[in-house]
Amino acid sequence: MANSNPAFNRSPAFSDRAAVAGKFPNAAPAATADMTAQQLTELYSQPSATPDETGRMTYEDTMVKIILCFGILIVAAVVGWFVPFLWIPAAILGTVFALINIFKKKVSPALVVLYAIFEGVFVGGITAFFESQWPGIALQAIIGTAAVIGVTFALFASGKVRASARATKVFLIAITGYVVYSIVNVILMVTGVTKGAFGLDSVDIHLFGLSIPLGVIIGVLVVLLGAYSLVLDFDSIKTGVTRGAPRSYAWTAAFGLMVTVVWLYLQILRILALSRR
Repeated sequence: MANSNPAFNRSPAFSDRAAVAGKFPNAAPAATADMTAQQLTELYSQPSATPDETGRMTYEDTMVKIILCFGILIVAAVVGWFVPFLWIPAAILGTVFALINIFKKKVSPALVVLYAIFEGVFVGGITAFFESQWPGIALQAIIGTAAVIGVTFALFASGKVRASARATKVFLIAITGYVVYSIVNVILMVTGVTKGAFGLDSVDIHLFGLSIPLGVIIGVLVVLLGAYSLVLDFDSIKTGVTRGAPRSYAWTAAFGLMVTVVWLYLQILRILALSRR
């Protein structure tokens, strides 16, 4: 199943089309129809190997990498908060390292960590700017993002929410439409066609006697898209573990989740700013 997050989509470790035996030589052997009863008995009587012995990706090791990367990102965000003018170069470097991590064939922990550092500085700096304009918005955005992540993960872990081919197809169409809308909005803002700090997002839409910024309406839909993107990320990690992907791909999982969470956080920050303008 396709994942909109390029960090997962470009990696064979998280693809349903990847053949474990061909792609990942360290994967555990699977039972086949032509095995004899004795061979099956020997296969299933073997003691379970540890991740160190097999070199395979596990939930535990992946969680450690995720916590480590987000810890680094948060520390860097604190630096960006106190030195906000660094957000522009940090945004550029963060984008560069994101692209390198996406297109690099071999997983590099160092590059993932560098992305976490620069992206963290960018997030901290841009948050400090928003906080100076709308006091209290930073805490609201953090709580909102944590709530979306927590609820999405709980629903996914319980099995009540799962990715499906049809939903993913609709999601990809919707996210493509939003990207096109964002590009058009930026062009209109740069050329001076639209006024206001958020361009088209600042346009008021009158619904049920209320005046609501267009960006808030679109933002609610975008948050839902972000939640489904998290579902796809969780599903990709599950696929990687199930298929016995190499242990190094835990770093790819951490990178992919950071990309989604940062994007979700920035969208919530924008929605809150629009609602308080």
